[in-house]
Amino acid sequence: MPFKPILTARQEDGESIPLLLWRLPAPMRGISSGPLGGGIGDREWVINATVPMSYARNDPQEHLTELAGGMALDGPGVGLLTGVDVTERVAATDGAVEVWATVGLGRPILAAAAHEIPRQQTHTPGTINIVAFVPVRLSDAALVNAVMTITEAKAQALWELGLAATGTATDAVTVLCPQDGPAEAYGGPLSKWGAHAARAVHRAVKEGGARPKIPWSER
Repeated sequence: MPFKPILTARQEDGESIPLLLWRLPAPMRGISSGPLGGGIGDREWVINATVPMSYARNDPQEHLTELAGGMALDGPGVGLLTGVDVTERVAATDGAVEVWATVGLGRPILAAAAHEIPRQQTHTPGTINIVAFVPVRLSDAALVNAVMTITEAKAQALWELGLAATGTATDAVTVLCPQDGPAEAYGGPLSKWGAHAARAVHRAVKEGGARPKIPWSER
């Protein structure tokens, strides 16, 4: 996998806490729902950082900015947080689409069920974080479409794992592709690259969800 992340660690509150870092060989076009670098635009790096399950900060964007600064990451990037030990990441490929997933299922939900909405939005650890690299340029519409497809594939994997859930409340998806070349118009499950992404995500989430989970803070 040419975009294989680096497993590193950061020092925080006297602890060495694991973190995944992708330093992209060249800026890429991307879409993300992450707390840092969300939206559509050019991105130069991605981090997926473990946090304790007791995590209670309500400023994940600022926290991730601090982490990026501590690693001397310049330019725009994406930052993700998870209560899962990121050393347990799962990788999958399909048709040159590369996917990494950290799969935390401690707080699964059904998206359309009735929920009590917290007055103050906080980042709750648990979380399924998915990072996908597509080897061809996608139009902005196709990037949005790819996020939909990836989310549907994740939900399918959870259903096959026997969970009555569509995900967790803090799941995040990041999709990156080259900046140059003819733009693919579609990223749905019947498009070439959407189908590859769906199969890779389904495999990664299903494998990760089937593994026993020990939160990093309990190790």
